Amino acid sequence: MSEPITPAISDRICKHMNEDHGDALVFYAKAFGNVTATEKAEMVSIDPQDMNLSAQIQGEIVPVRIEFDHSLKDAQDAHHTLIDMLKAAKSMNN
Repeated sequence: MSEPITPAISDRICKHMNEDHGDALVFYAKAFGNVTATEKAEMVSIDPQDMNLSAQIQGEIVPVRIEFDHSLKDAQDAHHTLIDMLKAAKSMNN
């Protein structure tokens, strides 16, 4: 069984996403946060209901909250959901 999404797990997921998947965060902000002018984004937090991003638009920082389509069960569910959302965001961008 995977780990529940605690504040410590949120911090770990955010660190990983910010260091390794910044491009995905931009796609999330544009596709699901309706912040289409996003140039750069960081994940601030994630919990079972949503993720909070910080999007950069022309030097301004804008908070972006993106609700998930279901309540995440655990960290593994978060991983799979974020991958699915990235695929969907990329297809919306084409």
